[in-house]
Amino acid sequence: MIVDDQQATVAFLYNPAAYGESGPVEAIDPISRIFLVGERAYKIKRAVRLPYVDFSTPALRLAACEKEVELNSRTAPGLYLGVRRITREAGGKLAFGGSGELVDAAIEMVRFDQSKLLDRMAVGGELTPALMTAVARMIVRYHRVAPEIHRGSGSSNLAGVLAINEAGFATSHVFEQAEIKAFTEIFRTALARHRKLLDRREAAGKIRRCHGDLHLRNICLFDGEPRLFDCIEFNEQIASIDVLYDLAFLLMDLWHRGFPELANLVANRYLDEADDEDGFILLPFFMAVRAAVRAHVTATQIEEGSADSGGLIAEARSYFELARTLLEEKPARLIAIGGLSGSGKTAVAEALAAHVGAPPGARIVESDRIRKALHGVPAETKLPDRAYRPEVSDRVYREMAWRADLILAEGGSVVADAVFDRPADRERIEKTASERGVAFAGFWLEADPLVLWQRVSERSGGPSDATVDILSRQLQRKATPSTWRKVDADRKLADIAAELRRFSEGDTSQKEGSSLHTAS
Repeated sequence: MIVDDQQATVAFLYNPAAYGESGPVEAIDPISRIFLVGERAYKIKRAVRLPYVDFSTPALRLAACEKEVELNSRTAPGLYLGVRRITREAGGKLAFGGSGELVDAAIEMVRFDQSKLLDRMAVGGELTPALMTAVARMIVRYHRVAPEIHRGSGSSNLAGVLAINEAGFATSHVFEQAEIKAFTEIFRTALARHRKLLDRREAAGKIRRCHGDLHLRNICLFDGEPRLFDCIEFNEQIASIDVLYDLAFLLMDLWHRGFPELANLVANRYLDEADDEDGFILLPFFMAVRAAVRAHVTATQIEEGSADSGGLIAEARSYFELARTLLEEKPARLIAIGGLSGSGKTAVAEALAAHVGAPPGARIVESDRIRKALHGVPAETKLPDRAYRPEVSDRVYREMAWRADLILAEGGSVVADAVFDRPADRERIEKTASERGVAFAGFWLEADPLVLWQRVSERSGGPSDATVDILSRQLQRKATPSTWRKVDADRKLADIAAELRRFSEGDTSQKEGSSLHTAS
């Protein structure tokens, strides 16, 4: 509820003269109010007291502003400039940083191009794999240094979120009581299923002081780099969460907006850097909880009398249905994609993985990235020839099988991406699936040598170090897998991925002209 009269503050901040400006002041009104003027943005906290936040006095708002600047300066350097005290001077006039009574506080920020907010870039189709890879890596760096929090078990941490969701739905008339009851029950069942893993993760220090509100609207491009901003500063409990639950808000947001491949890419790039494989199986549950939070928060806005009730009802329902979909159990499966350098294995794996298993899709286990990780260098760093000796490659393929087994053991799905030209490597990955009793599909991508040669010679960036000389040696070995499905790789990526997906899901019927056939 509103507990303080901020009308004077708002009127003061709407006056361009208060900032020494002459141009118009533009206002944005979320839970905070943001005033845009000239090259600056000024943000004040609404004078409210709610179950999860108390901004009821000027002193509390000042403390919250100082906390926000402290926390966000770590992930958005240069964006937050400081806190400006708003005081009442002689004659009742308000001023910035005067000597009179404190009436409010404002965060001063650099005003950035609003078209560089990632939610707006998503609408404009401007989100790229390179950008989202940079975002994933920045989140990893943030989580690595975030302080560990030990205030209860991992399962109790999530149980608290589910309780808030349940209470929120109880105040809404958007959903029927019967469906809320069923909805709540499937979440309780999922929590019970993951309880032991959640508790192990808390003991291992995976609950940290996180961002807490990590969706596309709170990520921007600033000075050409992604920046995380507007974290939860007002409630330590809300922000003290499992690092993968923090990540899951972004994954859910991407999935909800219709970018499953980018959600899968962010999840995989994060795990590549964070080495957090045991938590992969929790991502569908975490994403579902995030979707449920958005559903109940949106439904609550309707009860508060929003003018756009029709649009909000549809939005709340979409999050509600997404949460139910995310909790649907999917059978684990292992898909291996092999082929010579230039055959497009990595591109196919990334296009396919989002559609294998439960959202955000399959974990991609890629030989090139594992090789770089084993040598302690970034994926884009070129390794010397000795890093590709047979004994090193054997270690890479064994690591691939071990990681795949770890995911499969927890019920997740895997797409393994490597050349797989040695029979022992193919047998090892197949054995991983058979020992876990999960479905396996092996595919061998083939293309004309001239096509492979051209692709390799023109390739730049990425984790692969393959050269035309390496390709030549691969061609001389004439690898011909006898049990994997041969796939014509000289086609559109979407067509290849769709065909692999259809076969791996059990549809082996062959259409006329199909290029998917049994190796001979």
